[in-house]
Amino acid sequence: MGSTEVSPQMAFARFVRRAIDDARDERGWTVSDLAAHTGVGRSTVFRWLAGDWQDYPELAKVRGFCAALDLPVAAAFRALGLPDAGPAPRRRADDGPVEADVRVILDRLADPAVPAEEKHHIRDLLRYLARRPVRRAG
Repeated sequence: MGSTEVSPQMAFARFVRRAIDDARDERGWTVSDLAAHTGVGRSTVFRWLAGDWQDYPELAKVRGFCAALDLPVAAAFRALGLPDAGPAPRRRADDGPVEADVRVILDRLADPAVPAEEKHHIRDLLRYLARRPVRRAG
């Protein structure tokens, strides 16, 4: 029993557990609330928590779960042992490479060691920045 490799079921169960704990701490959601907001049924959430699946969870459900909870889909896919979250978003020709700072922020949001309160502040700031009007020079 020398293997320390974690199965996709165990890794994804940990990801889902953290998401549920964060939703409870940050939003006051129960598992029923979580199911209603994410479109993923309670029984499916409990199966994911138990690691009770042979075939991968429906990726559309995983995406919906992550979107409703403001979680990076890539983190869920990594937990499942999948290479990526599907097709990369289309970029405009004038977009540069993804900044290292953005990756750091996404990693912090996916890191179980980062307190839920800090994740909440990061998300709030990102929402504010995303909605803020852009001032054009000139």
